[in-house]
This record gives sequence, structure tokens and C-alpha cells, in this order.
Amino acid sequence: MKLIGSSNSPYVRKVRVVMAEKKLDYTFVLENVWAADSNISAINPLGKVPCLIMEGGDTIFDSRVIVEYLDALSPVGKLIPSTGRARAEIKTWEALADGILDAAILVRLENIFEGRSPQQRCPAWIERQVAKVDAGLYALSKGLAERAYYGGIHPGLADIAVGCTLGWLAFRFPELNWRGQYPNLARLHDKLMQRPSFADTQPVA
Repeated sequence: MKLIGSSNSPYVRKVRVVMAEKKLDYTFVLENVWAADSNISAINPLGKVPCLIMEGGDTIFDSRVIVEYLDALSPVGKLIPSTGRARAEIKTWEALADGILDAAILVRLENIFEGRSPQQRCPAWIERQVAKVDAGLYALSKGLAERAYYGGIHPGLADIAVGCTLGWLAFRFPELNWRGQYPNLARLHDKLMQRPSFADTQPVA
């Protein structure tokens, strides 16, 4: 298998962590979707990463689709419950973590995108997205209350998704005080960072 992606993308990191936890072999192919010579649209018509090229050449994309496929490949380190309410709960936490990222990335693009002048940037739009980040972090912290991990006593997909979100916020928005505001999220992140799957996939400047 080949994973197409960026080393600093939190969505790509989620897939890389899952692959490490599942002990799956793959080749990581770096791709800058913003580069003029990027060929990503030939793999994913939406022009986004991650993309997974499976054995045989078929391609799937969107991190949530990819990690669900990967979890079914091997019984080693099962990360998603098979059926029912428990499965829906884990996937909902994943969706919330990804939604926080979606909002935070929109803030970053609004602030740095070269195609917009400072006069064209919209403070009201930024404020709206920041509010989503704040509300999402509050919900993540509340959901983790009195639990070691979102799925119980062992880390699963929800924890991986949340850990990647927290890591990216620390990387791109160090001014956010989520560690001080939500100590239980900080403890979760610290525990995850002790795992090679997280330590080996940290974003770098």
C-alpha cells in the first residue's frame, strides 16, 4: 500500500498512527497539494490528502474512510467497535475531532492565504471558526471526564483522532491554552505521545 500525504497534515497523521498501531506495512509518499506541479487531483479529484493506494492500484480517500478500511484489514489492535452504539460513539468523537481541525484550518488559511489581502480577511469569519474550536474542545474534555480513554481502558480510534487534533493545535496555534484549560485532554495527549506511533509522526516546522 502507498499513503499519499503531508507530514504536517493532522488527517494524514491519523492514518499513519493507525497504520503503526495496526502494524501494517506501507510506503509513505510526500505530496504538497499547494505546489504548482502537484498531481494530487489525478488521485483524488478533491485535491486533498490523505489518499491510500491499495494493492491492485485502487484508491480511497478521506481519513475517516481510510482508517475504517485499515482497521478491518487486521484483527491486531482493534480500534473501532464492530457494531452498535459503541461504534457510533467512537465515530462521533472522531468526527468532532476532525471538525475542530476543519474550523482551525479555515482560520489558518484565512490568516495566511496569499491570494487574499489583509483587507480581504474577515474577522467575523475567523471568530465564528474559533468559536467552533472552543466549543469542540469543551465537548471533548467533557466526554473524557472520569475516563482514561474515550472507549474505556484502552486507546482506540477516538483517542487517536483527538490526539492528532491536539497535536496540530499545539503545532499551529501555540497561543491556545487548551492544556491549561483542559488538563484531562493534556493528560491524554501526554499518554499518547509515549506511544511510538505518535512520537514518530509529530509535525515539524
